[in-house]
Amino acid sequence: MTAFGVATKRTMRVRLSLRLIAFAAGALMALFPATSLAAPGEGSARVAGRVLDPAGTPVSDARVTLSRAAVGLQQAVFTSADGRYAFEGLASGQYLLEVRREGFSVSARPLELASGRTLSLDVVLWQGSFSEEVNVSAARVAGNPEEVRRIPGAVEVLDRDALESSGVFTTSEALRKVSGIHVRDEEGFGLRPNIGIRGLNPTRSSKVLLLEDGIPVTYAPYGDNASYYHPPVERFERIEVLKGSGQIAYGPSTVGGVVNYVTADPTATPSGSITVKAGDRAFFNGRLSYGGTWGSTGIQLDYMRKQGDGSRENVHSELDDVLLKLTREITPRQALTLRANYYGEDSHVTYSGLTEAEWAEDPRQNPFENDRFEGRRWGASATHTLRLSEDVLLTTNLYGSQFERNWWRQSSNSAQRPNDSGDPACGGMQNLNTTCGIEGRLRRYRLWGVEPRARVGHRLFGLPGEAEIGLRAHFEDQERRQENGDTPDARSGRLVENNERRNEAFSAFAQNRFRLGRFTVTPGVRVERIRYERTNRLGLEGAGVSGRTSLTQWIPGLGVSWEATARTTVFAGAHRGFAPPRTEDVISNSSGAVVELDPELSWNWELGARSRVAPGVEVDATLFRMDYENQIVPASLAGGVGATLTNGGETLHEGAELSARFDSAPLTGSAHDVFLRLAWTWVPVAEFRGERFSGVSGFGGVRVTGNRLPYAPEQLVTAGIGYRHPSGLEGVLEGVHIGEQFADDLNSRAPSPDGQRGLLPGHTLWNATVSWEVDAIRSALFLTVKNLFDRTVIVDRSRGLLPGNPRLVQAGVKVRL
Repeated sequence: MTAFGVATKRTMRVRLSLRLIAFAAGALMALFPATSLAAPGEGSARVAGRVLDPAGTPVSDARVTLSRAAVGLQQAVFTSADGRYAFEGLASGQYLLEVRREGFSVSARPLELASGRTLSLDVVLWQGSFSEEVNVSAARVAGNPEEVRRIPGAVEVLDRDALESSGVFTTSEALRKVSGIHVRDEEGFGLRPNIGIRGLNPTRSSKVLLLEDGIPVTYAPYGDNASYYHPPVERFERIEVLKGSGQIAYGPSTVGGVVNYVTADPTATPSGSITVKAGDRAFFNGRLSYGGTWGSTGIQLDYMRKQGDGSRENVHSELDDVLLKLTREITPRQALTLRANYYGEDSHVTYSGLTEAEWAEDPRQNPFENDRFEGRRWGASATHTLRLSEDVLLTTNLYGSQFERNWWRQSSNSAQRPNDSGDPACGGMQNLNTTCGIEGRLRRYRLWGVEPRARVGHRLFGLPGEAEIGLRAHFEDQERRQENGDTPDARSGRLVENNERRNEAFSAFAQNRFRLGRFTVTPGVRVERIRYERTNRLGLEGAGVSGRTSLTQWIPGLGVSWEATARTTVFAGAHRGFAPPRTEDVISNSSGAVVELDPELSWNWELGARSRVAPGVEVDATLFRMDYENQIVPASLAGGVGATLTNGGETLHEGAELSARFDSAPLTGSAHDVFLRLAWTWVPVAEFRGERFSGVSGFGGVRVTGNRLPYAPEQLVTAGIGYRHPSGLEGVLEGVHIGEQFADDLNSRAPSPDGQRGLLPGHTLWNATVSWEVDAIRSALFLTVKNLFDRTVIVDRSRGLLPGNPRLVQAGVKVRL
């Protein structure tokens, strides 16, 4: 197809997506017309309502706080004798409303206010000691400052304002704003981010627990905790990152941290938005979001179409994402939340990187024009909450998903040129797109599980506290096939792999928070019981080969927090880190025999403090140490050097992380705001300990004890400075620095010819964003430039050399419905 033909086809797809978004918006507005809202004054918003108990009796003298984290502003009022409260003269935007009264639970609710309108919101407070917002992620209470002070570990939250003000393009870009996190780029669209925490290898995010609304995101968290699917960043209302001993309540991976992506709940009144973005490299992003609450039922619908070219030639991605969320108050004591999601991806994307010679010729070239990735995911979950008494709350999650992905590729890494170059019919790279064949990695993953959790308020030994107990039954099934086609564009071929892998996991945890004045002590324990089964259906003479094994692991933890002052909390914790081995690594494919591959185990310590130094000034700092007894660290992956996993032995990670934010408006009282943001990670120690020898082919006798771990940069810095004008105009300049990294356990600095070994030099990239909130037309306009100075950098060598994104210019508009 000619370049003109390709451009025309893409233009037609953009037009079709715009028509679909416009049609859906019109249909939703026709079905759910906006309710009439009072207008207290032009250009200002208002929120008012009553605070009641479950019987409908007004609660007087309750403290109602309205805060806007993005600008550091906060207002507070007390309810009147009839339980009423009101806030006047507010700017449009997103807020957090918190209600507190001694002897009652704490209620925390996010709000979105529109200029010139009044939001009526009644709040029900329950008697007891709970935060009203209960989720399987402890970081979910991050919107509640009182609860955050008691979390015995490092916690960071990126809210919607933080994501939108910098024009976030990918999840990778968003997570770099959190200290302690290293994200390695891949295809340029952030579709499969490689996330590492505190010096852990980020490959396929295998050492991080990824959740969405508390539900596992990874398609096989017990049998193959790798991310070939990841929800788009546009879906998230906020991102919560929990590190340290607070991870005991989650599993199976408790090594590095928990990343919980939170989707938007239905709004109190019908509202929505249409967002359209466009840019160079054929980029288009259209999103429709609409929802509201009618009676006791809330509905939230999000649809997004995203497409564009990646960081190299012959790389183009198109994806559709639909999320439907319904909430229903069944009775005053119980509620139900239902979620359903569809994700479809159609990408021309290559698995292999470049050799040194290919990089020198053109770092953005990609000779594998027939490579293609197709992915489809369907997911659903139901969350039921039931207050059994004033002090007992039961939450039950039922979830399931199916993910199918077919990746046809002509090369799996830079040492294979192409995959079947040994086939005489191929003849090498000169015949790549004529006579050479292609490999199809065809996968289907299914999982489902049920997880009840109970929170109980009590006074054990006369001390006030909260106990949390949870159980989980989780089931996974993997269908893995490989077919080798005879032509470059084949989509079927000779069956060379036919595997089924099953996992059953049963887990339980219990932890208790004892409150001792300003101290909160949280001991806890988790147990994981995992059953593995693998069947090779090709087997010996077609008979098939099967194997089974199991694993049980106890995971203890202890955390302590101290409210040193009203603004400062000091915390410390220690917990057992655990990550299960993959099914394919513990059971032999040829014989079904059990391979003695131990789980990853570590002892993790941290000491830190979080302080709201002054209005608009926040600082969080943490010292950490991860002492691994056994970390599985391949020298590389994808069939390249050191691809075979072995017990890696001892490793040690030590360092510090710092997050800071400053807003001038709360300090000066001015409507103008100058703000600064900083996320800094320092990992001076990330090295092999004990007797460790290289996993690189041909270097097995070389001792690497004391060498630095691959893909563990010593320094990571994301810093931004911005200005917000009272008119709604805002500008942000952000710098992202990633220190140098080694690509192999030999710590090679000189590159190997295949590009898989050698140094990844440190680099700094700059991004700039300008946005303007125009209340008169209920819209926001924005322009963003990524990689401002168009630097070409190496972001990965694991499958050969991969470049980061070139300069990207994107503009768009968001219209509130």
